[in-house]
Amino acid sequence: MRRLLVALAATALTLAGTAVAAEAAPAPGAPGIGDSYYPDYGNGGYDVGHYDIRLRYTPATDLLTGTTTILATATQDLSRFNLDFLLDVSSIRVNNRPATFAREGDHELVVTPARTIAAGQAITVVVQYSGVPSSKVGAGYTAWIKTPDGAIAVGQPEIAWWWFPSNDHPLDKATFDVSVSVPDGLEVISNGVQPRVPVRETLGYTRWSWRSVKPQATYLAFFAVGQYDITTDTSADGQLIYNAYSQLLSPDFRDAAESSIERTNEIVEWESSVFGPYPFESQGGLVAPPGTLGFALENQTRPTYADGFFRRGSNTSVVVHELAHQWFGDSISVADWKHIWLNEGFASYAEWLWSEKNNEGTAQEIFDYLYAAYPADADIWTYPPADPTVAQLFGDTVYDRGAMTLHQLRLAVGDDDFFEILRTWAAEKKYGTAATEEFTALAEKISGEDLDALFEAWLYTPSKPVVASAASVAKVKAPKSWEKISLTHELLHQH
Repeated sequence: MRRLLVALAATALTLAGTAVAAEAAPAPGAPGIGDSYYPDYGNGGYDVGHYDIRLRYTPATDLLTGTTTILATATQDLSRFNLDFLLDVSSIRVNNRPATFAREGDHELVVTPARTIAAGQAITVVVQYSGVPSSKVGAGYTAWIKTPDGAIAVGQPEIAWWWFPSNDHPLDKATFDVSVSVPDGLEVISNGVQPRVPVRETLGYTRWSWRSVKPQATYLAFFAVGQYDITTDTSADGQLIYNAYSQLLSPDFRDAAESSIERTNEIVEWESSVFGPYPFESQGGLVAPPGTLGFALENQTRPTYADGFFRRGSNTSVVVHELAHQWFGDSISVADWKHIWLNEGFASYAEWLWSEKNNEGTAQEIFDYLYAAYPADADIWTYPPADPTVAQLFGDTVYDRGAMTLHQLRLAVGDDDFFEILRTWAAEKKYGTAATEEFTALAEKISGEDLDALFEAWLYTPSKPVVASAASVAKVKAPKSWEKISLTHELLHQH
């Protein structure tokens, strides 16, 4: 009997050990990070700390070759993990050992390391690759932009897939080193600062290097290759300012662009007085070659602008918009793409505040004009900002109704509380991500008011809210600033 009991106990321990081992067995990382609009964007199981992207690009053939080193930490026991990427991969090493890899779905690269990875373990991933980015299709289109003298890697929400492997979602920010070798005579512009001057390499190539030392979402990383005139300056507080203008711009567009972009530091200083300290290490902007880009994008530290924004002369409205994103969109990024009004509504309201500052129309006058101009059956009212759908991700409800929501909040709580809300939001969420519910909770906390009805009407209800001061469009005159704001938004919707 004693022997039987011992045998049963041993068997029980063996089974218990098996159960524990099974429970703790490494598992694949999720192929998506959990976004409600883009469920297969980003990946689970690890968190990236840094990307080192080293490229060589030949404009004549559009051939991009590269090695990206990813420094990450496992957030679970991993048997394999995914990267988001489209180009042709020749090899992957994980923690100094060759890994196997395979393609799945639209843009997934499934990586199986030689050894499993424990939760909390550091991961070094080295991916070597090449390809012609303009020939690659993901999400139904090609985001890579070929220009007459080079290329521009810029887009939202997808662009990283065409030039570096990544965990492609704002929830996983990282720091970046971007180094690109291009034929002599071409320039390369990217985010952050230049840690070294361009270096001549053999065979007629020059290597340009850029570094971003603050957390950055993958879609905000960019680079442009071509013939650019680069202006440099230093702000009063010592920040480096890099502006770049395509040499292919016509003189009239070039003058209008410079008259706008060269005011970047002035606008950053003003926005800092409204939103709090500028969150990044450098400033600037880039104007693309004519006819190559149809929108502007708030690339971190260095927004990129289409020449079309300056077709009617200088346009500080778009500069104000993209620079406001450095706080709202870049420093504070969306936790889920359905919260994009937190980016676009805030940047649009910054345009209203700039108009007010320059006596070209108050925020109230712009609100009244917009409210009267949009009929009750317009998409802006049908799709609420807090959940606009993928189809309306860059629609009027996100930009204009988002800004109108902020104006109604300002009227409800008063200027003192309103601007304290904006500054506190920017400070508390700095370098992180956020959701609509967090902003509305903060607004109620600071104001001490119950704002449920206001936010329900303006953010969540698929109909036109009622306001006491409503007037017909025939009775509301467009503010002086509206021409440039309207042009800006016309092009911004073309992401």
